[in-house]
Amino acid sequence: MPKKLSGGGLSPTQQAAKFLGVSVLAGAVMAGIALPAAGALGLAAKGSVQGFDEIPDNLKSPALSQRTTILDNQGGQIATVYSRDRTVVDLKKISPYMQKAIVAIEDSRFYQHGAVDLKGILRAVNQNAQNGGVAQGASTLTQQLVKNYFVEEAGDDPTKVAQATQQTLGRKIRELKYAIQLEEKLGKKKILENYLNITFFGEQAYGVEAAAQRYFSKPAKDLNLQQSALLAGIVQSPSRYDPVNDEAEAIKRRNTVLQRMAEVHDISPQEADAAQNAKLDLKVSQPKNGCITAVKGASFFCRYVENVFLTDPVFGKTKEDRAKVWNQGGLTIRTTLDPQSQKSVQDSIKSHVNKSDSVATAATLVQPGTGKIVGMGQSRPYGYGKNETEYNYSVDRDMGGSNFGFPTGSTFKPFVAAAALEEGLPATQEYSAPYKMSYPSPVQTCGKPWTNQQSETLSNESESEKGPYPLKTAMAKSVNTYFVQMISDIGICPVVKLTDKLHVVQGNGDKLPEVPAITLGSKGISPLTMASAYATFASRGMYCSPIAIESISQQVDGKQKSLEVPKSTCTRAMSETTADTVNTLLSGVIDSGTGQQAGLTDRDNAGKTGTTDERRNAWFVGYTPNLAGAVWVGSPKQNVKMTNINIGGVYHSLVYGGEVPGPIWKDAMTGALAGKDSPSFNLIDIPDPVRDHDDDGGPDDGGPDDGGPGGGDDRGNTISGNNGSNGNGGGKPNPTFSLPEGFIQGQNGTGGRHR
Repeated sequence: MPKKLSGGGLSPTQQAAKFLGVSVLAGAVMAGIALPAAGALGLAAKGSVQGFDEIPDNLKSPALSQRTTILDNQGGQIATVYSRDRTVVDLKKISPYMQKAIVAIEDSRFYQHGAVDLKGILRAVNQNAQNGGVAQGASTLTQQLVKNYFVEEAGDDPTKVAQATQQTLGRKIRELKYAIQLEEKLGKKKILENYLNITFFGEQAYGVEAAAQRYFSKPAKDLNLQQSALLAGIVQSPSRYDPVNDEAEAIKRRNTVLQRMAEVHDISPQEADAAQNAKLDLKVSQPKNGCITAVKGASFFCRYVENVFLTDPVFGKTKEDRAKVWNQGGLTIRTTLDPQSQKSVQDSIKSHVNKSDSVATAATLVQPGTGKIVGMGQSRPYGYGKNETEYNYSVDRDMGGSNFGFPTGSTFKPFVAAAALEEGLPATQEYSAPYKMSYPSPVQTCGKPWTNQQSETLSNESESEKGPYPLKTAMAKSVNTYFVQMISDIGICPVVKLTDKLHVVQGNGDKLPEVPAITLGSKGISPLTMASAYATFASRGMYCSPIAIESISQQVDGKQKSLEVPKSTCTRAMSETTADTVNTLLSGVIDSGTGQQAGLTDRDNAGKTGTTDERRNAWFVGYTPNLAGAVWVGSPKQNVKMTNINIGGVYHSLVYGGEVPGPIWKDAMTGALAGKDSPSFNLIDIPDPVRDHDDDGGPDDGGPDDGGPGGGDDRGNTISGNNGSNGNGGGKPNPTFSLPEGFIQGQNGTGGRHR
């Protein structure tokens, strides 16, 4: 039953509906759509009043989609992203000329009529009858606002947009009722403000503030008369009256608006004449939407932030919920990115690797103890052209990275050493470490023991590398056979339990396989994962999950509200003694081992090199007590052997982890830490063996220490990587990690576009 007022009458909305009656409602509909013979119109109108009463009374103004601003940790702008480029402003921040211009051309009797302009309807009906079609409409600004509400709610769904704009009797009736509601609820000024903020002005600009910036590079409050008239004229047909692409048509339309403003006495005829003779004087600002426009090479970090928002449940229970908030925008996201660190990362990358090189590099810096990502960059910029890519080589597949990550080589060995120390092995542990050996068999896993059913063997980089070696020397030289003997001694289970605590997973999200070859870095892992894991050593055993967002505020109904953001979770992964011991061991790598070219001279630092099968990947992962970083160099498709190769204009006969990634890490860290504190490690004393060992080879040069996924070393010797018929390692390994031609490590598990 229709709602009654306390005095027995109908509500104001129903009174308006009855007052309009069949003839007026029919006229309103006719003014907007073409209908057949009068008989059909009568039938349509006869049933319209009942339908009018049944329309829900709960029209809500949609939250207008706006631009989102992403900032660094100092408040500097990184990028703006938006579904629709819009900045909502109060009416007082919109030029009075603009307010008068839009009213004059779209609804000159706006302040005299209610939700429906009866004179306008009659005029439109008469004009349409003379023309035999729809030559003139009679929708008021309020009715247009309602239609824009429906379009805004439809978003980018073409079906919903079509439904919101279809020329049907039902839509016109619904639009009419809601217009009456808005007039009662909002009043004229708020309706005008909402209309100017929601309407489309072409060139990707929604709302008058975005339009003023797009066409004239100024705020809406500073628009002059002719500029306001131009924007007001665009609204009727943004494509037809686009001043960027058709200046003559835009001027003609602008002058029509000025003439109308003079006719309704908003301006004098003299003002109209002067403005009509004025040039357009456009000062167009190109749309700056999306992470591709990010400054300081932070495009990939920007995309990482977006992916965090779209995947973390803190921003919504479902994917759809999170996407709705993101697309609505109006967010100000303050991130963890440190501008000094980011600049240092990009400068270092540019000085060592060219974007046109056959190989690429990626580097990520993380703050120990907080998990904050302070720098992230790569040599191939974000984009879709030659030598560009949309894939972030620093992160896992689910966050926009490669399918698998990249084999890490000997940068994995510190995890094995840490697991052994946690199991009680002494820091002086010694193994025979021959130059070449078969994989020990069986080796205990967390389940069924692994057995070397394929009689796989492995060897060290040089024949001069033969034990016995203590741990300190084996780490500095990166001796393969030593760490395989160590993992055989303690079993694989302690290693994977530790890497689980360090959240070390493959780039596709899978856990590491329980096979002895994991100590040689045969599985693909992302630089961010490696940097975060090594940061655990720097923070004396506390692992902190990586975070990229510090705070978010959102503008809703003109007010700012704070959103909850993900927090870094810090947990103890190993004892302080174990971490201190690893720090001592890896300081030796910097001082006298494979990482000498990467060492910092002004502060405590530690790190590890890694080079994989046939030199397809080279790594350096290192840290100081207050900053950790990982650098990878290689081919994203894993099809380039880094021998006799030019990288950054420098020729390399053989690429080593300490030779190319090491200097990138060194320069990036040096700039990032400039002016920062230089705390010390808690180093421990690791006694040298009583017996001297003649290694007759000097420090290892950091060459290849393992295979790719089940690959071979640089001499073609087979290394057991992923095999193991007991179910722990999969099938027979491939000899290399090459991918088919045209296949890139995309983010969908099946490859992606070739970039």
